[in-house]
Amino acid sequence: MPSTSWRLGPQPGARIAVLGACGGIGQALVAALNAIGCRVFPLDLPRSLESSALQGTEAAIPVDATSESALTEAFATLEQRAGGLEGFVHLAGFTAAPAPLATQTRAVFDDVVTGNLDSTFLAARAALPLLARGSDASLVLTSSGLAAKATPGYGPYAAAKAGVIALTRVLAIENAPHIRVNAVAPSAVETPFLEGGMGRDPHGRGFDREGYAKTIPLGRIAAPDDVTGPLLFLLGPASGYMTGQVLHVNGGSLMP
Repeated sequence: MPSTSWRLGPQPGARIAVLGACGGIGQALVAALNAIGCRVFPLDLPRSLESSALQGTEAAIPVDATSESALTEAFATLEQRAGGLEGFVHLAGFTAAPAPLATQTRAVFDDVVTGNLDSTFLAARAALPLLARGSDASLVLTSSGLAAKATPGYGPYAAAKAGVIALTRVLAIENAPHIRVNAVAPSAVETPFLEGGMGRDPHGRGFDREGYAKTIPLGRIAAPDDVTGPLLFLLGPASGYMTGQVLHVNGGSLMP
């Protein structure tokens, strides 16, 4: 009989919170976790929840991930509803219109770093006490291939996502052995993120999907389900001996 440690994803009944649940990857992950039988707690901006299929879901919790006070309130609500967590996934983030760093404004740089790096720190810090109540919990963060592969125009986002990798490694060391901390680093994924991010105004420049796909060894842009599998793996017992790692999900465009 095969070992249960090879289960792809958390155990049925596991309490998993997903921040950024209304994005393309978030919705796919929530659906997959529900199919497994997990207790899923979606978190996202109020306007994103209102316009998504998660509207009216009892477990859904509105929150602005860039606000420390809003996260404190949201995780207090989460604690009341869940008690503790076996897993937490941070998927919130956005990009700005591509521009060289030499022409980038301080306001845009700060906005992108706040929305991607600061929100990761604040949310991870809020989630740790709930994760610490178990003996083998999983915290999964989201970086990007752009953190390792310099691409003109994406300096603020690349810097923020490189910071997420550093946070992943420090959090892994500081919270072992009871909480595992890993990250996924996707390439471009076919979601509203390509135009800025869910719940934000499009940044006004269309993404060249066809041209981008030609640069990928596997010949296509990623779909949300391409990232969902690695996320389920990191949340479940099959990755039980992994912490401080970054899984690159990019169709072969980056092979670190």
